[in-house]
Amino acid sequence: MIDVQSSPDTRNIPLTKVGVKGLEYPIRVLDRANRVQHTSCTADLFADLPHHFKGTHMSRFVEIFHRYREDLSMPRFLAMLGEISGELEAESAYGEIAFPYFLEKKAPVSGLPGMMSYRCRYQGRVKRGERRFTVSVSVPVTTVCPCSRAISDRGAHNQRGVVTVELELGPFFWIEDMVDLVEKSASSPVYSMLKREDEKYITETAYDNPKFVEDLVRDVYIKIEALKSFPRFSVEAENYESIHNHSAYALACFTGDKNHE
Repeated sequence: MIDVQSSPDTRNIPLTKVGVKGLEYPIRVLDRANRVQHTSCTADLFADLPHHFKGTHMSRFVEIFHRYREDLSMPRFLAMLGEISGELEAESAYGEIAFPYFLEKKAPVSGLPGMMSYRCRYQGRVKRGERRFTVSVSVPVTTVCPCSRAISDRGAHNQRGVVTVELELGPFFWIEDMVDLVEKSASSPVYSMLKREDEKYITETAYDNPKFVEDLVRDVYIKIEALKSFPRFSVEAENYESIHNHSAYALACFTGDKNHE
């Protein structure tokens, strides 16, 4: 049949990105405890389009992604983008997937298990031998306000927040380790399953470990920098304030040369 997409275009305008966006798909990723984990993702897959091509072959993005869906480990993600680039005769290819990553987590006192979901994202680009890949992990936490605790005769306000760590891939790492690092930097982790004895423990533990959003970001930053594993990274935190009609926010970036942006 006629290949309309490969027909010439005379407008002389190259396109930076063409492809598919919002593709929902089941995938498998690596899991430290169980080897692999079945989850689902939303994927954006793009390639550049030279000026002389009328269009790209959209079906090939899905065809290639389907072949890789059973093993979307971090190194395999870049291999997939390389195949997209070669198959479509493009100089560059881009990809992003967002997915929930599930971990079984036991309550701190009762020990009862529950499942926690952590939002993760892989984002990659290949271009003329250049390969860039980042992983982000969003971790829900609890923080207690140091100011509220210092000025109040009874109690202190606390809130749930989310810390998002984005890492440019150096050595391989487990998502579980990054979740643990972030949770240990907060006033307390959060859980899906809690009995009364667990709630008492968490409330008292968090009260004894107050953190501003600024403290949270700086403490996570220091721990990641100490690993000396990532050429670039960022730490972002948003606290959904319990006594304000707005969030508290902080961000720190490591660019590889000790500059904080």
